[in-house]
Amino acid sequence: MTQQSKTASPLLSVIIPMYNAGDMFDTFMASLLAQTFTDLEVIIVNDGSTDGSAERAADYAARYEYISVINQENGGVSRARNAGLAVARGKYVTFPDADDTLSPTMYQTLVEMAEQDDLDVAQCNAECFYSGSQRVRTLIPLDRLTSTGVLDGAAWLNKALATRRYLHVVWMGIYRLSLIKSHGLLFEPGLHHQDIPWTTEFMLNARRVRYTDTALYRYYVHDRSISNRKRTGQRNVEYQRHYLKIARMLEEINQRYRGKVKIYPQFHYQITHEALSVCHSVRREPDADARQAIIADIFSTQTHRRMLRNARGLKQWYQLLLWLSRIYRWRKH
Repeated sequence: MTQQSKTASPLLSVIIPMYNAGDMFDTFMASLLAQTFTDLEVIIVNDGSTDGSAERAADYAARYEYISVINQENGGVSRARNAGLAVARGKYVTFPDADDTLSPTMYQTLVEMAEQDDLDVAQCNAECFYSGSQRVRTLIPLDRLTSTGVLDGAAWLNKALATRRYLHVVWMGIYRLSLIKSHGLLFEPGLHHQDIPWTTEFMLNARRVRYTDTALYRYYVHDRSISNRKRTGQRNVEYQRHYLKIARMLEEINQRYRGKVKIYPQFHYQITHEALSVCHSVRREPDADARQAIIADIFSTQTHRRMLRNARGLKQWYQLLLWLSRIYRWRKH
C-alpha cells in the first residue's frame, strides 16, 4: 500500500479503538493493509491493553508511516474514539473494531460514494460471522432493504429502522469529520452501545446519506465481545442501566431536534424497543434480588412512562402492555 506524505491531509481517518483484541488484531490489520483505497491515516487507540496488542500496534506504527498509536489508560471504547477524533485529519472518519475484518474494497467503495454525491455519510451492509457455529448471515437482508439513492439523514434512519434488522453501529460507514466537529458529536464515556445515540444524532444532522447493500464488513460474534457476554446478578443490573440511559437519551434527542427535522414514528418506536429489552432481561435474570433491582430502576427512571409515551403500532403496544402488566405483577413494594 502506497501512501501520501504525513503532512498532507488524508481523505479518510481510520480510528481503531483497541483493548485486548487478541489474535484477531493481526487478522484485522491484514484486512486493513489490503485496502485498495490508500489515501488514509490509521489511528490505533490502545485502551490499556494487557495481552500484547499494544506491542503489536507499536510494531505496525514503526513499519508504516501512515499508522500512529495513541496509548491511554483503559477508559472504554467511547473515550478511545474521542481520543482518535481529537487528532483525526481526514475529510471523513470511520471506526472499525479491531477484532473484525474488512473487504479489500470497503473504503474505496464508501469514499467514492461520498465524493461522487457529496455525502455526509456513506454506509454499507455487513455480515455477521458466528465463531462458534461458523455460520454467516447478512446483517440487513436484501428483502428488507436494498441500495438507496441520496436521502437526508432522518429519512435514511427511518428507512433503516423500519427493516427491524438495522444495527446502530458506526463501523458500517464513513462520516464527514467537519459535521462531527461542528456539532460536537462525541461518544458518551462509559456507555455500552454508545453507537445508538451517536448514530441517531449524527443522522439527524446529516443532509446527504447513501447506502449500498453490498456487505463490505464482517462482524465477528464471539463470547469475548462485550455485547455478547451473559450477565447475571448485580452485573446484569448495572448493564441494563445502560439501556435505560439510552432510552432517555433517544427521547431527549427527539425533543431537541423536533422542529428542525422530521421526527418519524420509527424514532419513537426505537425508544420503547430499547427499553423493552430491559423488561425481557427481568424474566431471564435468575437472581431474585437482581430482578427486583432492575424493576426498581425501570420505575425510578420513569422508563415505564417513557415507553408509554413512545410506543407506536399495534404490535408494539401489545408487547408493551403485556410486559408492563408482568412488571407490575412481579414488582415487590
